[in-house]
Amino acid sequence: MKDNREKVVIKTSIISIVSNVVLASFKAFVGLLANSIAIISDAVNNLSDALSSIITIVGTKLAGRAPDKKHPYGYGRIEYMTSLVVSAIVLYAGITAFIESVKKVIHPEVSDYSTVTLIVLVAGILVKFILGIYVKKKGKDVNSDSLVASGSDAFNDAILSISVLLSAIVYMIFSISLESYVGVLLSLFIIKAGLELIKESVDNMLGTRVESSLSKSIKKDILKEEKIQGVYDLILNDYGPDKYLGSVHIEVPDTMKVDEVDKISRNITKIISDKYGVMLHTIGIYSVNTKDKKVVESRKEITKIVFSHKGILQMHGFYFDEKDKMISFDIIIDFKVKDREEVYRKIYEEVQNKYKNYKVAINLDVDISD
Repeated sequence: MKDNREKVVIKTSIISIVSNVVLASFKAFVGLLANSIAIISDAVNNLSDALSSIITIVGTKLAGRAPDKKHPYGYGRIEYMTSLVVSAIVLYAGITAFIESVKKVIHPEVSDYSTVTLIVLVAGILVKFILGIYVKKKGKDVNSDSLVASGSDAFNDAILSISVLLSAIVYMIFSISLESYVGVLLSLFIIKAGLELIKESVDNMLGTRVESSLSKSIKKDILKEEKIQGVYDLILNDYGPDKYLGSVHIEVPDTMKVDEVDKISRNITKIISDKYGVMLHTIGIYSVNTKDKKVVESRKEITKIVFSHKGILQMHGFYFDEKDKMISFDIIIDFKVKDREEVYRKIYEEVQNKYKNYKVAINLDVDISD
């Protein structure tokens, strides 16, 4: 699977490189003949796309290296680092194009468009649309953010090239030169794309919230296991595309034996690994007290107190120790709540006042996954 993904990414990137180099060459030639900064900017954009694809190939090859003692989780995150380099290249290309376009606005020069110019622009638009469809599809097939981004970028390039084409037509018909202003517009779009790519790359390196559909689907499948009453604290650490290592907590009745819990844990690990390629290296256990009616009632009372406050997303890990007079549980408060600590404090005070003879310990958990 990994080898096939690598082959698809490399093959698609090579096709993208060849297409963009050919387009960049033709556009640069035509742009110089027509003295058009807009067409030259478009050519620079195509060239930066080709360079981005080269770096994508290098990143994919490096990321595919086998884990070793120093890097036991592999080298998958290298793809995010190379993505940052690509982003910087795109941003640099946009800034350079912007500077040259502004110079043309301040000191305008007469452009000389021809039928050949229009043919090259139309051909470039068609190639970019086709390339965008192909690259984006391949990216989705192998779950490659780099390819999906490249495909989307190709669509944007086609749209931007249409603006260059329209400015050329306007000049040929009405003798009104808009190409320097179109060049400014093009460069701003490139700069915007570069900044967005940088943000995405930095987000990936920092670690982002796992996709909602994935976390919900995993929790749903875990809940299918017999006797599991709740699934919480699903943490998935991203070590590169399609490589997740994580942990989860499950709630099971206190009547279960150790061997039963062990069997369930092994089943969960296998099911999630086979279906999602996610390795759950730790499955924590929350024991739900079902034998003591007093504990069951206390949990209901405390749950009511907790959820009487706005912004509470979850309460779990409830533990009631009658012998040591201790009550503990976790709560998750929505990040949208401005003062989460204040909500926590109020809940703690209310529960402690309700159970004055007990030591109350509440853990303010983090809203990690849906």
